[in-house]
Amino acid sequence: MHEAPAAAQGGAAVHAPSGRRLKATVGQCTDKGHKPSNQDFIGYQIPGEPQLSLKGIALAMADGISTSDVSHIASETAVTSFLDDYFCTSDAWSVRHAAERVLTATNAWLHSQTRNGPYRYDKDRGYVCTLSALVLKAATAYLFHAGDTRIYRLQDGGLEQLTHDHRLWLSREESYLSRALGADSLLELDYQALALRPGDIYILATDGVYEHVDAREIINTLRGDSVDLDVAARQIVDLALDNGSEDNLSVQIVRIDDVPHDAAPDLHHQLEDLPFPPILEDCAKFDGYTILREVHATSRSHVYLALDEETDTQVILKLPSIDMRDDPDYLERFLMEEWIARRINSVHVMKAGLQDRKRNYLYTVTEYIEGQTLKQWLIDNPQPDLETVRDIVEQIAKGLYALHRMEILHQDLKPDNVIIDSNGTVKLIDLGAARVAGIVEASTVDRQHLPGTALYMAPEYFMGEVGTTRSDLYSLAVLTYHMLSDRFPYDTQVAKAKTAAAQRRLTYRSVLDDEREIPAWIDETLRKAVHPNPEKRYQELSEFTYDLRHPNKAFLSKTRPPLLERNPVAFWQGLSAVLAATIVFLLVFDS
Repeated sequence: MHEAPAAAQGGAAVHAPSGRRLKATVGQCTDKGHKPSNQDFIGYQIPGEPQLSLKGIALAMADGISTSDVSHIASETAVTSFLDDYFCTSDAWSVRHAAERVLTATNAWLHSQTRNGPYRYDKDRGYVCTLSALVLKAATAYLFHAGDTRIYRLQDGGLEQLTHDHRLWLSREESYLSRALGADSLLELDYQALALRPGDIYILATDGVYEHVDAREIINTLRGDSVDLDVAARQIVDLALDNGSEDNLSVQIVRIDDVPHDAAPDLHHQLEDLPFPPILEDCAKFDGYTILREVHATSRSHVYLALDEETDTQVILKLPSIDMRDDPDYLERFLMEEWIARRINSVHVMKAGLQDRKRNYLYTVTEYIEGQTLKQWLIDNPQPDLETVRDIVEQIAKGLYALHRMEILHQDLKPDNVIIDSNGTVKLIDLGAARVAGIVEASTVDRQHLPGTALYMAPEYFMGEVGTTRSDLYSLAVLTYHMLSDRFPYDTQVAKAKTAAAQRRLTYRSVLDDEREIPAWIDETLRKAVHPNPEKRYQELSEFTYDLRHPNKAFLSKTRPPLLERNPVAFWQGLSAVLAATIVFLLVFDS
């Protein structure tokens, strides 16, 4: 019998940790049946914290095809790689992004094995299998499916098939899989996201089971809250065998015991018992650091320049505000900055401090960047030339791209949150307002607050919509506009436009003026980038930065002066020629 990975070996049902977290019980069974070998493979993983909150619980089932002697390898590879690799993906990624990346890579490997083998032109004898995977995270179930294994949900006494069989029937006796892992170079997955409820039961089954056990038998087997799910899975397999199944048989059952409510993921569970630090003075010794000076203090945090006594390097220590230490939302955003910085590898995003240092208080550590903020730089350089602006904007865009590829939105891009170091490298700082897809999924708390600074925020935020990468692009374009003109494209009107009609009435102010040498096509580039409708902006940051440096032909023709202004003589000559031709035509027509 094919066993599951280590987290699920042994046959006993496993419970997720208790508390205000997702709790589930899993049972499973797989049997070769009357066949000489088992081409099915099943497995699941229930991790401990913090991965339980950040990544969830994962189950997977694969079924090899009977015409292939190596499909059992495909099944085992599909399940083990999914369960191993999914939990190795970034905590910042959404479930869908992480799972699809992992399954796409597995599909590519399986397909390449077939292409490099003796049956490269006969996929029915290659490394091919079906796959159904289920990820339970916070209060949501995420389904991924290719092939004819099935996922069911037993809810309120009714059994519902959630997946669609990817099988094409040529006749009542002949059919083939229309979609499977390893069958083609490109993988097309079915995806669903469903709300979890305590008491829900999800069932994964291969065709050797569901074709020989009806819904009534499954419901009766799982009736009652105290059912041993491993025993129930065995009973369902035995029922299928008794009912004449000739195939391999596999079934997985997961019961939702509890769903978190009004809970946010504990990103820093290792710090949850640490006390708040005191206000620090210059030259004070603190947790292995020497405080050099206070950088600034606000109602939101106290920031210090400190010397790390172990590495003899300067770092920035940020301490939570005394007035907001009872606000859990504030503390989560406070800790988020270092959490994100630790997961981004870009020269254009600030870095976190060393992680191996034991902390006795609650604070964050980030690198010290010797330089000045863009706000300070603009005071010293009130009218930067276009090439300098382009260079700064392109570097900011690289930092934003590093965030976006990790499914993170900055959401508070402004001159105060950009720093230019002594070498001229531009870096993004202050990530406390960032939106992380994986963290948002892990939270059941719906926070309604504006994430950034009104003058730089995209219009969709003021309508209560969730931001996208185009929202960050809008903020970058506003920042570009401001650097070139010291103004804003819509003044202060964006924050007041809270309906679609009001946003359509927003009037763009040209960045052009008599004092600056700015090409007209640059104005058109900015106009598009700050369009109130995100669908009418640039789709990618790279498109915007490219058009800032290379004249877009569409904008050139749009901004080109009329012929009368460019060449009056040619205009009047052309008009005279048209009039002459008209007169000749009329004379000929009259005659």
